[in-house]
Amino acid sequence: MRINIIAAVAQNRAIGHKNKLIYWLPDDLKRFKQLTTGHTIIMGRKTYDSLPKGALPNRRNVVISSSMTHIPGCEVFPSIKDAIACCAPDEEIYIIGGASIYEQTISMADRLCLTEIADTPENADAFFPDYSEWHEVWHENHLQDERHTHNFRFADYERGEEEQL
Repeated sequence: MRINIIAAVAQNRAIGHKNKLIYWLPDDLKRFKQLTTGHTIIMGRKTYDSLPKGALPNRRNVVISSSMTHIPGCEVFPSIKDAIACCAPDEEIYIIGGASIYEQTISMADRLCLTEIADTPENADAFFPDYSEWHEVWHENHLQDERHTHNFRFADYERGEEEQL
C-alpha cells in the first residue's frame, strides 16, 4: 500500500483556522480531486465535519473518530492503525487532515503532495508537521491571478532512502 499525505500549507506550515482551510485556491482543489478520485481518503472527524456536502464522491471515505461509529457514506474507525489495517496491500491512500491526523501519519507516509502557498497567515490555529527532512522530487510553480490570491506551487516530497523503515 502507498500512503500519501495531501495538504495546502503556508510558509509557516499553517493549514487551517477554526476548522476551515485558510486559502481558497481553485487549482489546488482541482489537483486534490484529480489525485484522490478513485482512491481511499482518510481524515479526522473534524475534517469530515468541514466538508460542505459530506462524504466526497468517487472515493472510499474513511473517518477516524473516537466518539462516532456511523457516518453516512463513510467507514469509521477509532484509530489510524485500525483504518490502515483495513486497507488492501495494493491500495492508494491519501491522508487529507487535519493537523492531528497528519501528525500521527507523517512517519508512515511514502509521499507528501503539498500545495505550498507564498504567504504567512497570522490567524492560523492548525499547522502541518515539520517536513524539512523530506526530499522534493517534483514541483510546479503558479503565479497569483484573478482566481488565486497568492503565488503557490505544487510540490511532491519523498522520504530519503536512509529514513524509510
